[in-house]
Amino acid sequence: MSFTPVVPVGGYAGWTFLARTREAQKQAFVASASQQRDEAYFRAKIGGISTAEELVADRRLLSVALGAFGLEADIDNRYFIRKVLEDGTLTPGALGNKLADKRYLEFSKAFGFGDYATPRTKLSDFADRMLESYETRSFEAAVGAQNDDMRLAMNAERELARLAGRAGSDDAKWFEVMGSPPLREVFQTALGLPSAFARLDLDQQLGVFRERAERVLGDAEISQFADPGKIGNLVRVFLLRAESGAAASVYSARSAALTLLQSAGPRGTLVSRLV
Repeated sequence: MSFTPVVPVGGYAGWTFLARTREAQKQAFVASASQQRDEAYFRAKIGGISTAEELVADRRLLSVALGAFGLEADIDNRYFIRKVLEDGTLTPGALGNKLADKRYLEFSKAFGFGDYATPRTKLSDFADRMLESYETRSFEAAVGAQNDDMRLAMNAERELARLAGRAGSDDAKWFEVMGSPPLREVFQTALGLPSAFARLDLDQQLGVFRERAERVLGDAEISQFADPGKIGNLVRVFLLRAESGAAASVYSARSAALTLLQSAGPRGTLVSRLV
């Protein structure tokens, strides 16, 4: 048996409900039989894995490993994942360093196959650390199956707190936001930016992100998200705009359908009345 998270409504009202029940729902999800079986298998087997080739050859292990970084959609891209892991992170030419999505870099760094003679899979606390992340990410994925905006909001809440607390310039942190598809979507929606915006030069995007963040959130710096209240405000704006955008899309689609039906003549007009 597996536990399916409950998200009764969308938008900010749904988020408020989820915030109240999240811990209890997560505990029920983690305690489900299917989740426990996957975790037990990972804990029993991962210490015996010495190479990236061995990891990608075991689909069940790889599923947990990728899930711990929100990369579960790549489960069938085994050659690509092996290359990311074997290249490591210590050289500029490593694939993980070249990819815009830095989840791959963190994934490679966590396993250490390309960086050290002895990979991190041999460390005594490795399974615990990976499974803690896997539980969080897999619960978010299960919530996302009910409402993807909630998954994006939970990811932003977690990742922005981590990013804000790291050393480095705010420009570098903005570039990391731009390189993370889930974070980018939250910011683009909250700041009212179209998806085509991503085609602009990165420096132009940075300037627009900063200008819009200052206008909408009152602060252009990623460091502001060290304050949980600022993260809460971003999430609220994101969910409200996502909900209004979805409503507008439904209205536009219905209007277009009615227009087409009405233009079909008397028969179309009758159908439009029934609709």
